[in-house]
Amino acid sequence: MLTRVARSEARRVALPGRDWFSYLEPGRTPAQNVSMGISIFPAGSRPTGHVHPAEEEIVCCLAGRGRIVTAEATAELEPGVVVLISPGTFHATESDGPESLELACLFSPPVVSGSYEARPS
Repeated sequence: MLTRVARSEARRVALPGRDWFSYLEPGRTPAQNVSMGISIFPAGSRPTGHVHPAEEEIVCCLAGRGRIVTAEATAELEPGVVVLISPGTFHATESDGPESLELACLFSPPVVSGSYEARPS
């Protein structure tokens, strides 16, 4: 099976400090063991970090500059850089600008978009 998804077909989810475009996810596409999307952080965006309790995340920087910050390390981002974030790792993303930071993100097992974000009460 081959599945093609264009950005215009991706499900857009507004998350704190960024827009998430969910390309592949169980229940909406044939993907069962992974989910994949693109996060776009406007220049200067620095949303509060979060944790994916059970999911590995692979991040590939497509455009812009910034960093992923954890308690143990900082990974500088520029186009072509790939970062692996282990399950249970609290991480925050910072966009330096002047252009938006665009990250392709792959999760295994699949993540439920936004389920890990702190919600205002």
